[in-house]
Amino acid sequence: MPRLSFRLTLLLGFLLVALLLGAAALRGLLVLEDFARQSRAGAALAVQVTADIQLLAERSVDLERSARQFLVLKEPALRERFAAIHGETAQVLARLEAAEVGEIGAAAAIWRAQAGESAAALQSGNGGLTLAALARLGAQNAALADAGRQWIDRHNAGLLQTLEANRVSLLMQVLSAIAAALTIGAAIGWWLVRPVARLEAAIEQLGAGRFDAPIDIRGPVDLQRLGRRLDWLRLRLAELEADRVRVLRHVSHELKTPLAALREGVALLQEQVVGPLSADQREVAGILEHNTRALQRQIEALLNYHATVFDAGRLQRRRVPLRELLQSCVDEQRLQLQAHELRVRIDAGRQQALLDPDKLLVALGNLLSNAIAYSPDGGEIRLAASVVGKRLAIDCVDAGPGVAPEDAERIFDPFVQGRRRPESAAPGSGVGLSIVRELVAAQGGRVFLVPSQQGAHFRMELPYEH
Repeated sequence: MPRLSFRLTLLLGFLLVALLLGAAALRGLLVLEDFARQSRAGAALAVQVTADIQLLAERSVDLERSARQFLVLKEPALRERFAAIHGETAQVLARLEAAEVGEIGAAAAIWRAQAGESAAALQSGNGGLTLAALARLGAQNAALADAGRQWIDRHNAGLLQTLEANRVSLLMQVLSAIAAALTIGAAIGWWLVRPVARLEAAIEQLGAGRFDAPIDIRGPVDLQRLGRRLDWLRLRLAELEADRVRVLRHVSHELKTPLAALREGVALLQEQVVGPLSADQREVAGILEHNTRALQRQIEALLNYHATVFDAGRLQRRRVPLRELLQSCVDEQRLQLQAHELRVRIDAGRQQALLDPDKLLVALGNLLSNAIAYSPDGGEIRLAASVVGKRLAIDCVDAGPGVAPEDAERIFDPFVQGRRRPESAAPGSGVGLSIVRELVAAQGGRVFLVPSQQGAHFRMELPYEH
C-alpha cells in the first residue's frame, strides 16, 4: 500500500466497497431466484397432486357405478367400461407415486391394491366382494385427500421456514457487507487523513517559524513527495532565517561602536570641554544626546529580541502556581504602575501548571508593559489565568485605545507598532509582542488578539499539564 497514490487509493477503496455491496446484492438476488423457483415448483406439484387426488375420487365413483350396473344387467360392455376406467387410474396413480411424497405414495399404493381387488372380484362374478372392495376404495379416497392436504401444509410451512432462513441469511450478509465496507472506508480514511493531518501540522509549524523538527510524511506516494518538498522548504526557510538573524545581529553589534563614540562626543560638547556653547548650540547638543539615547535603545532592543528568539527553544519546565506567577509579573513593574496610578486586578485560582516560568514571565512582562504604555492614567489592567480542558489561557486586558483593525494581523511582527498610540506613550521598538509570540510558541502555545469593544485584549494559550 505505500506505493499507492492518493487518487489510486481512493479509487481502490470505492471499488472494494462497490464490490462488497454488489456481491451482497447479487447473493440476495440468487437466493430470491432460488426461492422463487422452489415456490413455483412446489405450487405446480401441489396443483398436480390435488388434481390427481380429485380425479381418483371421481374415477372411484365411476368404477362403483359401472360395477353395480354390470352386476344388475350382466352386460359385457359395462365390464369393459369398468376395465377402461381402471386402466386410466393407473396413470394417475403413477403420477402420484412419482411425486415421491411418502404418505401420498403409500395411500396411492393402497388405493391401487383395493382397485385391483375390486377388478378381480368383478371378473370372477363375486358381487359382494366387489362392492366391499369398492366401498373401501371410497374410504381410501378420503385418506388420500387427507395425506395430500397434510403434505401441502408441510410444504408451505417448509417454504416459510426457508424464506425466514433466507431472510436472516441475507440480513447477516448485508450487515457483514456494510460492516466490511465501513471497515475498508475507515482504514482508507485513516490511511489518507493521517498524512493530510501531518501536512497541515507541518504547514502550521512552518508558519509559526519552527524549523527545527524535520517533516516526515508517511502514506500515499504523492503525499510523501509533497512531504519531502515541505521538508526542503523547511531547510531553506531555516537557512534564510539564520542568515537574517546573523546579518541583523552583526549590523546591530557593529552600530554600537560608532554610536558609543558619538555619545562620547555629544557628552564632551554638553560638558563644554572644547569650549563654551551658545544657547542654540546647547539645544542642538541636547537634541543629539536625546536621539543617540533613542538609537541606543533601539539597537539594544534589537539585540535582546534576537537573543530571546535564539534562547526560546531551551525550556526548563517546572510546576508553578499560576496566581503567584501573575503576581510576580506585577511586582516587577510596580514602579511603572505607580507612576501612572494604574491598578492591576488578578483573576486566577490556585491551580499549578507545568511550564517554563522564566520565559513565561518575560512574555507576561512584555504584555503588561505594553498595557501600561497604552492605558490611561488611573485606569485598570486585568490579568487572568484559567484552565479550559487541556488548555491554559492567560489574558491581559487594558482600557487603552485598543488595536486598529488594520494592525490586528501584523501586530505580532517584529518592529511593527500600532497606529493608535496615546500622546503620552514613549516610542517603542516594536519587538515586545514579537518576543511574546516566540516565547509562547516555544512552549507549544499561541498568542492572539481577542476582539474587544474597549482596550486591547491579548490572550496566551498554552498546553495545560499539572
